[in-house]
Amino acid sequence: MTEAEFPLWEVFVRSKQGLDHKHCGSLHAADAQMALRMARDVYTRRMEGVSIWVVPSAAITASLAEEQSTDFDPMADKIYRHPTFYELPDEVKNM
Repeated sequence: MTEAEFPLWEVFVRSKQGLDHKHCGSLHAADAQMALRMARDVYTRRMEGVSIWVVPSAAITASLAEEQSTDFDPMADKIYRHPTFYELPDEVKNM
C-alpha cells in the first residue's frame, strides 16, 4: 500500500484540560496508531495539546448545507436550549 492509498484521518486536539477537542486538520495513515503518532508530530510539536483524537474520515457523517433549515430552524423557538440568560459565577472557568 502506497502513502497515497492510506485512509484519511481527521485530527482533533484539546489544548487544555477542561476544554473541547477542536478539529485541527487531516492526514493519511495506515492505521489508528500511525495516525495518532503522526498527529502528535504534526499538530502538537510545541506542546500545545493535552489530548489527541484521530477519527477515520469515512466514519464521520455531516449535515448538508442545503438541509440547514430542516436541521437547525426548529431550535429557534426553544429559547430554553440557549443558555444566554444564565449568569455564571466567577469560579466557573472554560465554559
